[in-house]
Amino acid sequence: MIGGTMAYLTDYDTVSNQFTVGKVDIELTEPSWKPEENTAIEPAGEINKDPQITNKGKNDAYVYLEVSVPVRKLVTADENGNKLDAAQIQLFTFTPQKDWTLMDSFTEGTNKVYRYSYDKILPPGGKTNELFKTMQFANVVEGQIDGQTFDVPVQAYAIQSANTGGDKNTVPEQAKNAFEKYLNQNKKAGKD
Repeated sequence: MIGGTMAYLTDYDTVSNQFTVGKVDIELTEPSWKPEENTAIEPAGEINKDPQITNKGKNDAYVYLEVSVPVRKLVTADENGNKLDAAQIQLFTFTPQKDWTLMDSFTEGTNKVYRYSYDKILPPGGKTNELFKTMQFANVVEGQIDGQTFDVPVQAYAIQSANTGGDKNTVPEQAKNAFEKYLNQNKKAGKD
């Protein structure tokens, strides 16, 4: 009989995986907007305003622009100078460019709000084309709003594209679905 101690061959290893949470970060710019050039606009005048979004974050994103246009009851003139009856009109109009889809529009206070989604998923470092290049001021008959100041706020949103768009077929459908989730997530308790 041989006595002794047995040693077991053993080993262990540890894996530590580091995960970095992504980041959705956007920048809204209007390269052609010059505030100093828009202090004395004239009826039917054109204004350079070109909102666009750059993805400064780490994740692909659906991006959106919301434009809020003042509405007032005013007398305007047609292209031949004929005076029209007073009516609720948008003070500024614009023509959306390619690659933007109108998701919805609604009235908020005395403004008409338009919400657009970009038709492509915006990668990190990517930039959208402008939603529009210019706005046109309504052909308002003088003396009704002379000297008044009006704002046309533009707001940008971004939502990560991964796991938010659902199984919709097109990017605009996916973007709308993701935005609806965003609205649901940000509802205040007891309010719709």
